[in-house]
This record gives sequence, C-alpha cells and structure tokens, in this order.
Amino acid sequence: MATCTVFRGGPIVLVDSVVTDHRVTVRDGLVDTVEPDRGSLPADAEVVDLKGASLSPGFVDIHVHGGGGADFMDASVDAVRTVCRTHLRHGTTSLFPTTTTGTVEQINATMDACREVIDSPGGDESRIVGIHLYGPYFAADKVGCHQQVHQRDPDIAEYRDYFASGLVKIATCAAELPGAGAFYRYAYRRGCLVTCGHSNSTFPEMAAAFRAGMRHVDHFWCVMSSVSSLRPRCGTPMQASMEQFVLVEPEMSTEVIADGCHLSDELLDFAYRMKGSQRLCLVTDSSRALDEPPGRYIFGSKDDGNWFLSDGEVGRVLDGTNLASSVAGMDRMVRTMLRATKASLAEVVRMASLTPAERAGVADTIGSIEPGKRADFVVLSPKIKVRRVYLAGELAVSSG
Repeated sequence: MATCTVFRGGPIVLVDSVVTDHRVTVRDGLVDTVEPDRGSLPADAEVVDLKGASLSPGFVDIHVHGGGGADFMDASVDAVRTVCRTHLRHGTTSLFPTTTTGTVEQINATMDACREVIDSPGGDESRIVGIHLYGPYFAADKVGCHQQVHQRDPDIAEYRDYFASGLVKIATCAAELPGAGAFYRYAYRRGCLVTCGHSNSTFPEMAAAFRAGMRHVDHFWCVMSSVSSLRPRCGTPMQASMEQFVLVEPEMSTEVIADGCHLSDELLDFAYRMKGSQRLCLVTDSSRALDEPPGRYIFGSKDDGNWFLSDGEVGRVLDGTNLASSVAGMDRMVRTMLRATKASLAEVVRMASLTPAERAGVADTIGSIEPGKRADFVVLSPKIKVRRVYLAGELAVSSG
C-alpha cells in the first residue's frame, strides 16, 4: 500500500467547480492536498495518470435497498456484502442500507448483519456509514411496493431499540401517523436526518413535523401527497401537500430517482431549479434487480417480500400499474441529471456526494475532494461511465 499517491492528468471535480490543471495528493488514505499541477512531486509518490478522465468524489447513497440479486432485508452478511459490492461498481463508495416494512425481527436481523459488515469491511465494497430506518412507519394508503401487512404506526417501545443500536442515522415516518411527532423528536435528538416519506400528509401536518425536527422528504413525487391525492381525505377547499411544503420551506431538502423512468426530464429540471444542488440529493432507491437480467424479483426480505417485475430499466409491480423501485446505480442517476438539466458536472456530482453527506451529517469525512477527507474517488469517462473506483486511495474497482 502506497503511503503517498498523486492523481493527475484529468479534470478534478471539486465542490463548486471542475479544475483541469490540478493534482490531488493522497497520504495514508486521506486527501492531503489539492493544488495546481506544477513543480516536483513528492519523492515517495506513486502517480495515477487519469489520462483525461475526471476524478470525482465517491458517491453517497442515502436511500438504497439492494442490488446484485440481494436485498439488505435478506438480513445476512453475504447479502449485505453483495449489495455493497454491486453499488461500488457504480461509483457509490458510501451508503445507508435502507429498511422496508418488515417485522421487528427482520429489521433487527438486518441491522445485525450490517453491523458485522461495518466491523469487518471489505476492500471491494461500498462502506456502510449508517442505517436508514425507512419502513415500517408508512401511511396505509402510501405503502407502494412494500409489504402492506407490516405497515404500522410508530411505537416508542419498538423504535427506541433501533436507535439504541447507534446505527440509525436517517429516520423516516409518515407525518400524519399517530405518534409521528414523538418519533421525529426522538430521532432529531439523536442527530438523525429526519424525513417524511410514503405519506399523504397535508401542509399543516408537514409544518408540525418540521417543528418536531423533520427536514427531508424521500423520493420527491413518488408515493407522497399531492393536492389531488388529499382531496378524497380532506374534501374542499383543496389542500396544500408535501410538494408545496418542500418547495416553499428553504430548510427542506429532498431527493430524486433520476433513472429516466421514475421522473421525466422536466420534473428533474424543475426539482433542480427549485431546490438547487445544496438541497437536492440523487438516490438510487435500487432493488435487488440492479445488475441482474430482466425477470421476477422479490422486493424486501426474500422470505416474505412482494414480487415485482424488472425489464432491465425499472421495476414495476406485477400488474404493471405502478413502479417498484429502481434497478439502476448512481452513475446512471448522474448521467440522467446531466442530460435533463442545465446543472454543471460539479453541481450534479454534488447532488450525488456532498449534499447527501451533508444532510446525513457525515460530510466531515466524505462527500468531496478536500484535504482531510477520505480519498474515496470515482474515475469517470467523458460519457460519465465508471472506469475506476478508489477507497481510501486504494484501487477497488477497475473496468479496464
């Protein structure tokens, strides 16, 4: 293992710009310097020639369920490693395993398996930096492709044990559920990114959630309330929804699944123009069908999850009426966002790296190419294809 490595010979994607005449020096797994590529190199340096490819910070995924034929809710160490290995190939160097509407036993088993991988990380896997407690606290009419039978209201006797593990860093609950406010306050006091998702909540319910610490909404426009969805519940006058609250409240952030199948280019561009690169995250929300051939797959636990269909582009429920998670990696999200918006490469990469790291409270160590941070890099071709991935300065993935 080289103690000093210099990356040079290609554009470097920084927080708010792309520089073409700089080099990055890595020492002992951390970024040491980012400086103009002039003068002599350190005597002990091993040089990595980018050959015109771009050096990007490793991607950070705060909402991800599976890949490579496995789901985190399979709750085995092998499954967790398979998912992490699969996403690393797509440039994700850090991720938050995301639960579904499982039983208490299934969620605890998933957390136990993740802890084992955290304690003994592999050199060819995305690093787990926390758990996203996503299911089971969804609205009954917004469960989506998750198991309806395991949907339930938040109960402190249940969730305090999840938080006691110290692993939960992102916590989701539908704002209209009984006990949601207490859940939000509990998660906020523990330093979590507190989110609302799979919800049909009204603007006043979102405002109450905001006062309790909620600051983020999961996968914008997907299984969330809208003016029209609230009318059967609230009647007239028509009510403002999660969408309006997120757009009008500057402190709120959200995320988009930019696979080209969940949202149109116009919606992706609208989200970028309304929230900007510092409040909009790219997520994969990917299932076990990522990097697998088209066919039938189980979403969630292999023991009792729901079946869905993958056509190789996106997942859909068996009758084809609704989407069922993505089957794409973060590199595709970046490519789609670049095509769909006028955002610069630096801005789009920020949405896939620093912004989610900031929102999840881990930006002090990951998310950008800055001195003192982990040297987790993705080498991207001009067409934004992953050529190589580095973990702590060491080559972990090479596509040739």
